[in-house]
Amino acid sequence: MSLLDDRLDALRGPVSAKGHDARTLAALTTNPGCNRRALLDAAGVDKDAIAVHLGKPRPLAKSSIALRNGATFEQQVKADGCAELLRLLRDVLKLPLPEAAHTDLAVVGTQDASHQIRYTHTRNAVLEAARSTSPARTLLDHPILQLTVAGNPVFLEPDVVAFQIDGVFHIIEIKSFAIVDDQASPVKVAAAVTQGAVYILALRELLEKEGIDPNQVSRDVILVTPRNFTRQPTAKVVDARKKIAALTRQFDRLTRIEPLLDALPDRTTFDLALDQDERPTRDPKELIAALQATTTRYTPACRHFCDLAYVCRGEARDDGLIDVLGSDIRDDLGGVDHIGTALRLAEGTREPAPDQADLAAALQHAHTVRTQLRESA
Repeated sequence: MSLLDDRLDALRGPVSAKGHDARTLAALTTNPGCNRRALLDAAGVDKDAIAVHLGKPRPLAKSSIALRNGATFEQQVKADGCAELLRLLRDVLKLPLPEAAHTDLAVVGTQDASHQIRYTHTRNAVLEAARSTSPARTLLDHPILQLTVAGNPVFLEPDVVAFQIDGVFHIIEIKSFAIVDDQASPVKVAAAVTQGAVYILALRELLEKEGIDPNQVSRDVILVTPRNFTRQPTAKVVDARKKIAALTRQFDRLTRIEPLLDALPDRTTFDLALDQDERPTRDPKELIAALQATTTRYTPACRHFCDLAYVCRGEARDDGLIDVLGSDIRDDLGGVDHIGTALRLAEGTREPAPDQADLAAALQHAHTVRTQLRESA
């Protein structure tokens, strides 16, 4: 146990660290400038429990219908020994028929308690394939990978790992959002590719630990989605290099958390002080004060990936920060941090700084137009 571990344990309180998964790791690339989230993630603090205790939990990211549709589509793609998936891979990877072997690792158990066992089976299968001179294993279904994050192992469950005859491993992500006229939601594609990039890093780590060239893992993600609102699957190869680089930077940042810890007041903790029934007893005002000892950077996108989004949004609104209006408006009002400042510039009741003259003129023009429209309505 290191001094850093002791400090992070004190920040979390006497409970087990909340583990990461591919989604939470992928979310680290979004809003990387938020020091509050970096500290809480490094300490493994249960952000959802804090938000619930403060009365501002985040709604479910997905509806039950969306979750059910996603599971149904994945089952369709993987039916009959991944027959449909193999058809797609033969198209995008030029996978020859003789190497179409399929290994389902779910036979060793799919419960959380079996992660270590499934990881061992996955590791053995990957190493066997990497060292084999014959393409004995092509598809690994329900694999478990492991990635070291801030010094701790994190178990991950990619949809499928594919191994091609020329010695390159590929990560396959199966998503239920539609590709319409060869176009998909950029946000959803980016999230899927970032999640795939987490698996790429885990697979590269596995090979590197065994002295095998990690470059045997492709830096592309194969994205499988429905075509045109039908259940007809289609596959596309997407470049994940930028996502891999961004994730690597964020993982490095989690291991360099000491400066953020040093900036906290002594005895700062996010301990919820659970009673014997595991109900939080911590005074919410104390907890809010502890959170406010950290610097946060709220953006509207936070509600898609961070359990504390509504807590931080409330603070940003109370402070009148431009950030609550979105990144487009924040960029348009560059150099102005508060809504009140922008309003006073628009009304002409605040003298603009020399570098705000153009912005102030634009705001005053918009204010004049709005006033005229309201008067003529």
